[in-house]
Amino acid sequence: MSTEPVPTKLPSNQFDHFYKGGYRIGKLRNGPGGPMRPEEWIGSTTTRFGEDSTGLSKLADGTLLKDAIDVNPVPWLGQKHLDKFGTSTEILVKLLDPDQRLPVHYHPDQKFAAEKLHVNHGKTEAWIILEAPPKARVGLGFNRQMEKSEVAALVAAHDSEGLLDSLVFTEVTAGDAVFVPAGIPHAIESGIFVLELQEPTDLSILLEWDGFAVDGDKDGHLNLGFDSALDALRLSPLSEKESSLVISKFDTAADSPHSIFQSVADPFFRADYLTGNGEATPAGFGIFLCLSGTGKLNFHNYDQLPVAIGDAVVIPHSAGSFQINGCAGILCRPPEA
Repeated sequence: MSTEPVPTKLPSNQFDHFYKGGYRIGKLRNGPGGPMRPEEWIGSTTTRFGEDSTGLSKLADGTLLKDAIDVNPVPWLGQKHLDKFGTSTEILVKLLDPDQRLPVHYHPDQKFAAEKLHVNHGKTEAWIILEAPPKARVGLGFNRQMEKSEVAALVAAHDSEGLLDSLVFTEVTAGDAVFVPAGIPHAIESGIFVLELQEPTDLSILLEWDGFAVDGDKDGHLNLGFDSALDALRLSPLSEKESSLVISKFDTAADSPHSIFQSVADPFFRADYLTGNGEATPAGFGIFLCLSGTGKLNFHNYDQLPVAIGDAVVIPHSAGSFQINGCAGILCRPPEA
């Protein structure tokens, strides 16, 4: 195993899931595609819930990124990050490419995850919409105050229609960014291509699952049982103020790099659209996904790295500040230390 980190292009990391999709990921990332690989976990040091290794990303030489960071954490993450977060990268980056609607589900917050699951992170997440068919929608939050017993009855009855009718649905287009706080029930319609940032866990609780390749009665509640799992669900709608913070936009035609999310996401993760104009980006661990053009990443402490559409590059702190020329894409980073 090489112990000195360098900026590295990551191989594809698609694997099977319970819902359909994945062909656009395969095309973009030179991966296996579908029909049941609708996610790629990019630069992942997180495993699928209950498993030992599925989900972990490998470097080009076959080394697990997690192992490389554990061996030499300071160059990878920087001392300030280590002092605040330890060796956790604090972020999981995914591509989502569903060919069917995602089921209504939600994720526990940090407090619930610590108390009931004995882990350090919940699963607040955000979706950056890369492509969307006309009138495509995402569901986010209940449209009225719900009772736990009411939701439990819908789950027990496998009432998908009732659950979908209970959500607030909003149309999305390419360039939208949707912040999804932990505890909020949500769903994504078929055909929406998403770059997702989230806390580094795989903690999902299903409210419906008919038509999906999963037994929600057995595997939909994180082994807690639904009576306990539903305590992690937010039963009230998003307030008007909260709703105004949920959706933002990024401008692929802009000349200068800019932040994609509003400040409400800062405690969890950061994402910037880099335009390829040569402006310097400060040193820090990150994952860059090239979305247009062909160009080069120029690092203060490392050689140039040529990049093209579909390349995903894991960047260690030790590479120093860097500039990108000739192509554009999204840089995903953990919260600031």
